[in-house]
Amino acid sequence: MGVGLGIILLLAGLVLAFDVVNVGSTWVDEGPLGWILIAVGVLAIVLALVMNQQRQRVTHVEERRDLSA
Repeated sequence: MGVGLGIILLLAGLVLAFDVVNVGSTWVDEGPLGWILIAVGVLAIVLALVMNQQRQRVTHVEERRDLSA
């Protein structure tokens, strides 16, 4: 989920930053908003990949005890 959200934010930021679509909003400037979304998208992708790597490093130890003695 984290990688997908990061990609969506990254693409939305690229669209706004490079004026692919003119939103025509008077209360927010699309350029800086696009760069903020690009930064947040990249951060989300990096964090998702780091968290996924940490999840794969977990090892499970099974301990068996002989109680018949």
